[in-house]
Amino acid sequence: MEEGTWRSRMSRRISDWANSSDQHARDLRRAHATSGQVSIADAPDREMVRLSGTVRSVTLRPRGGVPALEAELDDGSGVITLLWLGRRRIIGISAGRTLTVGGRIGLQDGHRVMFNPRYELRP
Repeated sequence: MEEGTWRSRMSRRISDWANSSDQHARDLRRAHATSGQVSIADAPDREMVRLSGTVRSVTLRPRGGVPALEAELDDGSGVITLLWLGRRRIIGISAGRTLTVGGRIGLQDGHRVMFNPRYELRP
């Protein structure tokens, strides 16, 4: 295979992958756009907010010797870390699950975090 043809194919594949990633973010924003809720990107810090999104990952990360369940919530506009202190797991919260959460957003190590949010499991 010629180098020019190979580069052209590779360039198309990378472009297709980037477009599918953008499409996924648009689909998430559309799916989680609900009245009365703001997007993660537009949510103000240190104020009570309600957010909806899809859980990207769930991790158990002890903090100071105390168990802490950490989940990343994505709505297509941004990602926020949800932390439940003193919890090893919460039944129903897993990657791919849709949640609505409420609480205050803070900053920790430059990342947006919501500690012990109230949550609703969505279908």
